[in-house]
Amino acid sequence: MSYAIIGFGKIGRALAKAFVRNGIEVSVATTRDPASFASDAAAIGPTIIPKTLAEALKADTIFLAVRFESHPDVAKALPDWKGKTIIDAMNTLAALEELGGLPSSAVVAKAFTGARLVKGFNHLAAAVLAQDPAAHGGRRVVFLASDDDGAAASVAALAERLGFAPVNLGALAEGGALVHARDGTWGPLIFQDLFKKES
Repeated sequence: MSYAIIGFGKIGRALAKAFVRNGIEVSVATTRDPASFASDAAAIGPTIIPKTLAEALKADTIFLAVRFESHPDVAKALPDWKGKTIIDAMNTLAALEELGGLPSSAVVAKAFTGARLVKGFNHLAAAVLAQDPAAHGGRRVVFLASDDDGAAASVAALAERLGFAPVNLGALAEGGALVHARDGTWGPLIFQDLFKKES
């Protein structure tokens, strides 16, 4: 299984740190030349591999960590996303009317034709996401939502490898609504720094 993070801002770097902590290789890409952020990637750790967008999109599992407004540009980079698992780690405060009455992840799912989309890793602020998830006698929770049970299970397994405690909220229309922005306000689980105690 190969992994990529598209976007190398605060969220992208926080995710990269999680991969480094666990010795897992991950490609990182932006719309810029990889040489322009290679030193920043090297500073995080040796398992972070700067690539062009086209190269990074060859990965099996891809985190979207760009600004929400930029996701359509990423989606145009491939004609078909079949076989790819996309993890939507983005947030937006756009009102539902601006999104055609759909939750943000449903909008993203429509853009990435054929992909298996999972909403996840978006509810923690970047500074918290960047920290070791083992804390307070437990592990930080990451919420996941998807209309594809198999994709949700594979992302849950990755979350476990990264040290988090995944909680599956169900389908995008129900569970996903708990972690999206709606009408200019945050979903009820956004910014909830929750822990699962070890038994």
